[in-house]
Amino acid sequence: MKMTSYALGFGLAVASATAGLTATSADAKPLRWASQGDALTLDPHAQNEGPTSTMISQMYDSLILRDAELKKIPGLATSWSAVEPSVWEFKLREGVTFHEGQPFTADDVVFSFNRALSETSDFKNYVNSIEEVKKVDDFTVRITTKGPNPILPDQITSIRIMDEEWSREHGVEKPQDYASQEETFAVRNTNGTGPFILTQRDPGIETKLKVNDGWWGWGVTDPKTNVTEVTYTPVANASTRVAALLSGEVDYVLDPPLQDLKRIDAQPNLKVEQINQIRTIFYGLDVGADQLRNSSVTGKNPFQDPKVREAMYKAIDVEAIKAKTMRGLSFPAGIITSPGVHGFTEDLDARLPYDVDAARSLLAEAGYPDGFEIHLDCPNNRSNNDEAICQATVGMLAQIGIKANLNARPKSIHFKALQNKESDFYMLGWGVPTLDSHYVFSYLGASDGSWNFTNFSDARLDELTDAMEVETDSAKRDAMIAEAWDILKASNVYLPLHHQVIAWGLNADLELPIVPNDSPALRMAMWK
Repeated sequence: MKMTSYALGFGLAVASATAGLTATSADAKPLRWASQGDALTLDPHAQNEGPTSTMISQMYDSLILRDAELKKIPGLATSWSAVEPSVWEFKLREGVTFHEGQPFTADDVVFSFNRALSETSDFKNYVNSIEEVKKVDDFTVRITTKGPNPILPDQITSIRIMDEEWSREHGVEKPQDYASQEETFAVRNTNGTGPFILTQRDPGIETKLKVNDGWWGWGVTDPKTNVTEVTYTPVANASTRVAALLSGEVDYVLDPPLQDLKRIDAQPNLKVEQINQIRTIFYGLDVGADQLRNSSVTGKNPFQDPKVREAMYKAIDVEAIKAKTMRGLSFPAGIITSPGVHGFTEDLDARLPYDVDAARSLLAEAGYPDGFEIHLDCPNNRSNNDEAICQATVGMLAQIGIKANLNARPKSIHFKALQNKESDFYMLGWGVPTLDSHYVFSYLGASDGSWNFTNFSDARLDELTDAMEVETDSAKRDAMIAEAWDILKASNVYLPLHHQVIAWGLNADLELPIVPNDSPALRMAMWK
């Protein structure tokens, strides 16, 4: 079983996985894979959720892609440069067609970015610095930002490009309103320029793709895969997932049960790949509500008292969670972002000490000597052992008198409830596609952050979040990031748990680079 530490960087993590990608067409065959949860939608701009983006990225391209080391590489844009302090110019790739045959042009880029800026888009925070997207000619686009934005290329790696003609034909000019469970044509149908073409979509049951033989990237960004088609099956039960891998019913499991990794790796026809993920698991506390929705405390919100938040933090034994629940496959966290993200430091990642007696004293000082009752909302099919982590937390909080009633539910229900602001105390995991701390602040820390369900608001943090997006002096920008982290960390509105370690279980003959964002790029898959 291969282990790659954060300190080694990304290069060594993928070295063995990318070796030998020269299999012949004679080895071509389908790829069957599984994980615990399905994509929430196939609309490219409706849900900024990891597995959803992973599925969509197989069919849709961005202007800028990332390679197996997460470095930026040309995608639908062959080059990009800042032609003025607040203007980025992108030269587009010629001769590209969408899956249904429409030619790719600058009009599609302008349309897609404006769509991503729409009210129902969950990608607004990626692109909210954009003032205008303008077509210069059929294969040149200029993006004007509200001020100099040095990280725009990193932000737009997650903005998928749709065909304007197809979108208007099917009435999907705006992204799906996921929170209200809107159903649109783009939810179950796609028309991208990517390496795979959708052939079947049965949400929660099965998704089938076939290789796009005409993809522009074969021989440009990647060797031509010898995978002919892909079948994805969500399998919620962990034992069933590993049984399917062991029996050969599937070739690849994204999230095999941690307790079964040694068993999988011992099989001569299977292997386990392992790496530290750029993703942190934590709890959020709604500090904005005057009264919690589900609590024994009436007339006020106990989470608004900093002593209560600190008490809850100190009552959670993350080392015990690491040893017992995660079987050692986690790293205790002090902030809600991980190594590999610009702005992370080991000093920031230091935790408050686990101290039950101090936690009880803090609760008593806050006026809750006997504790109180609350609900803990938790997904049960999103992160490694997410429900088990929440169960362990329930027991730990009980030691200081806080009775947390666990409400474990599928991620499709969990995220809708969060986005409808229906949760007091909840688990969330957060990756950073841009690899920059600004992403965390813009979504989770800023007052208007679309995933800031804590309702935390700090004027200085808002100011810093805006300023760091346009600051081109790296030293000044780093100082802003450090100050912003100090503010968010001190608030304890998020209770950090750990940085996640991921492991994949694969057929021994399947070469697929494991990447720190846990988002398999199936275009890189190759059968030996």
